Amino acid sequence: MKSSLAISGRNLTFILICSSGGLALTLAGLSIGWMIGTLVMAGVLSMLNPKWVSRLHVEKGLQSYWLKAGQLMLGVQIGMQVNGSILTALNRGWLPVLIMILASIVLSLVSGMALFHFSKTDLITSLYGTTPGGLSSMIGIAADAGANMAVVSIIQTMRVILVESTVPFIVSIWNGPVQERAATAGVADKLTPASAAGLLLLIIIAVMSALLGEKIKVPAPWLLGTMLGAAAARIVFGVITASALPVWQPHVLVIAAQVTIGTCVGSRLNRKMFVDIARIAFVGLMGSIGLTAAMFLCALLVSDLTGIDQVTSILAFAPGGIDVMAVTSEALHANSTFVVAVQVLRVLAICTLLPPFFALLNRHRAQTDPASK
Repeated sequence: MKSSLAISGRNLTFILICSSGGLALTLAGLSIGWMIGTLVMAGVLSMLNPKWVSRLHVEKGLQSYWLKAGQLMLGVQIGMQVNGSILTALNRGWLPVLIMILASIVLSLVSGMALFHFSKTDLITSLYGTTPGGLSSMIGIAADAGANMAVVSIIQTMRVILVESTVPFIVSIWNGPVQERAATAGVADKLTPASAAGLLLLIIIAVMSALLGEKIKVPAPWLLGTMLGAAAARIVFGVITASALPVWQPHVLVIAAQVTIGTCVGSRLNRKMFVDIARIAFVGLMGSIGLTAAMFLCALLVSDLTGIDQVTSILAFAPGGIDVMAVTSEALHANSTFVVAVQVLRVLAICTLLPPFFALLNRHRAQTDPASK
């Protein structure tokens, strides 16, 4: 017992040290600073591996329960965004929206296959690296799938930075001067007995869903199971009571999820993962540019077909982070509910459907091509 507590304490110390990198990038104004900064700091320390670092975690990274904890927090966070208003927002033009979500998935698969063929990385790493399912989500799932975390992290980070540094700027010019406003995601800003009870309920349901996911062999159950469990709880509550489940979302929960996952992933990095990374990064960047441009054009098409304004449509289909697209939509007075609805549905679809497909595809390739093993 004492040994386990000592290991947990050393791991926690390492997490807190690495979080300084996230704090630095966040203070510098990077919206995904907590995740990227922490991951970079943990990766650098793990590759340099001074003696004091080797005492804080084992060679293969932190204990597995830390990644599960980070995935749990992230799954609950995404599940919080789901409620009956999403269905209402999608009531108009649901078919074009569904087609475009599927199109984004197909385009990401094409990009992944291109990365696989034009670089030296393996198939599973290529697919997870190019899939726009959210930076934290894809890194968390890929960590369980045995992908090259250096490649996945770099390609996912490049895509998110590309999208979040260009799309809000473009639509801001498109829409004219804006006024900054805080984004709301359908969750409570203040702590009340009802919102605290709602958060506790979601966490309990999320843990039960994760344990069930482990039993039925769901990929990354502590992310996918918690995400689906929390989302289902909010939808069922809304259907039964005709009102949204009050849930308190402390901002520290979001930060803790990003810091924990970033540290867990970074602690697994080593120098061998970065062999021939320049070619991989270039091909990945070209794929990200192509995907972003294609989704931009698709968004304009959806706008013409459904009558949804162009800014709302562009932000809804942009392959970037949910939070940044939601904040931008609020600032530009776009339909933020629709933006969040489409972004959340895409993340849910990608995180639910693609990991089993990737695993099946990888097993099939291993059976048909012995050299791939």
